[in-house]
Formats: sequence, C-alpha cells, structure tokens
Amino acid sequence: MKKIVIFGSTGMTGLCAIEAALKKGLQVRAFVRDPVRIPDHLKDKVEAYKGDVLKPDSVANAVESTDGVVVTLGTRESLAPTTDLSEGLKNILDGMKAKNVKTVTVCLSSFLFCQPKDVPEPYGPVTDDHRRMYEVLKENPLNWVAVNPPQILEEPSREMTVVINPQESPGRVISKWDLGKFMVDALYEPKYYKAVIGLCNVLK
Repeated sequence: MKKIVIFGSTGMTGLCAIEAALKKGLQVRAFVRDPVRIPDHLKDKVEAYKGDVLKPDSVANAVESTDGVVVTLGTRESLAPTTDLSEGLKNILDGMKAKNVKTVTVCLSSFLFCQPKDVPEPYGPVTDDHRRMYEVLKENPLNWVAVNPPQILEEPSREMTVVINPQESPGRVISKWDLGKFMVDALYEPKYYKAVIGLCNVLK
C-alpha cells in the first residue's frame, strides 16, 4: 500500500489519521471541502483534493489511483438529523468499486453497540445515520473495517485494547491519536476485514 485517501481529513480523527499515515511513509490525498482547513504544517505533505462527498463523480475521482480509503466523516458538532454521512459513504463505496480499490476503514460510534432506545437522546439522530452507514457497509463485498470508538479525547497516545466483533464497547474513551493511527493501521490487517471493531484506551 503506497497511497491512501482520507475522507473527513480535517476533523479531529482525520487529522490524526493523516499524521499516522505520513509516519508510515504513505502518500496521502486529503479530501476536503475547503483546503484552507488543512493545517499549515501539513499543507506541503499531503495532496489536497477539493470535493463534496455528496457528489459521486467528485468522490470517484478522489479514490482513483489509491490503494486504500479511510473514512472519518463527521458533522462538525451538529447533532441534527442527517443522511449526509450514509449518503457520502455510499458514494465512497461506489467509487471504490468503480476504481477497483478494495480496502476501507470507516469510523462509526460505540453507540451502535446500544439498542436505539438506550442511546442518549441528543445523539440519537447522528447515531441513526451511523446505523445506516453500517447497513451500507456490511452488505458490501469490499474489505471493510467498521470501527466503533467510544468518546474521543484530546489526550496523548497510550496503551489500547482492540476487540473484534464485541457485544459492547470494551471501554469508555480513546485518544484521538490512537484512533487515527488505528484507522490507518487496520488497512493492513486482514483479521479486521468485514468485522466490527471495539477499541479503547486502557485505564491507568
């Protein structure tokens, strides 16, 4: 694997995924709506691709000539009902199939381990779209990895627990750095393909 594209690349997790990919020596294409959002220290290290995840041609062109895809789409703090995440993921998966790119990691949420009635009320609408994302993903023949992180914190990297196909989240928090790194590292791990991943930092 030489080159990846990251969707949601200027969000908290996406930026950490960029850093992790660069440390692995990968070429990184950063899919962005506004290239200005790429931090100055990364601007000359990544290929900025301006596009809209809701426009299929834009997405397919971004996927072309890459070896793997990282999806860390978010809602920029909005908890309003949306279908942008699931519609965007559909476009990404369709683009991957069209361009013969086979491996993708997708960041979802540990709330998917809960019954809908048990999700805290403010997070219900966004979690509903995360569920739609997972439904799209699990029916797909690609090498997908569904990552369900707990609360993402602005904390330094530390020891991490990773569980394949758990019934519940293994813990309550994850460092953004550990999550971003896992999103990249999992592209290389066939044991994670077509699996739901629960992960967390080990409490001190």
